[in-house]
Amino acid sequence: MFRKKSKMKYKYFVGAAFIVLLLDYLHVVIGVSASEVKVEIINSNPDGAPVVKGKKYASQVTLYVEEADGTLTPAGWSTRADEGGDGSPFSFTPGVGLIEGWTQGVLQMKEGERAKLHVPSHLGYGAREMGRKGAGWYIPANSNLCFDIEVLSPEKQEL
Repeated sequence: MFRKKSKMKYKYFVGAAFIVLLLDYLHVVIGVSASEVKVEIINSNPDGAPVVKGKKYASQVTLYVEEADGTLTPAGWSTRADEGGDGSPFSFTPGVGLIEGWTQGVLQMKEGERAKLHVPSHLGYGAREMGRKGAGWYIPANSNLCFDIEVLSPEKQEL
């Protein structure tokens, strides 16, 4: 009886250790962890449908570079007319052609919500510098990002 219980405990221990190692490996290789993107809801919409992959959405967005102390510096890209954009919504489909941090963040939102997505560098552009200094928009290499995004509505799917 004693021997049977110890073997069972050993099997559970090995199984649990394998799962921990697998999750750690996936985090290192893929760089994905749902808790890495902080979503700060500005205007909630409890009745809104959750944002999902595969659906196209219209949004209003302003991009900031976020310093370690939380200071936000405009990166020079916004769709909002009051922040230098032309007011035209930005269309996106979660998981398609976007940085991983954007996808992780918007998948925690609902249609009609406005939020700030705080994206760590490795889920943004990483070591790549984007845009040009002194030009219309610029993101230094290894920058943390903050997207002020309002998910307006799903767009009609064309057949």
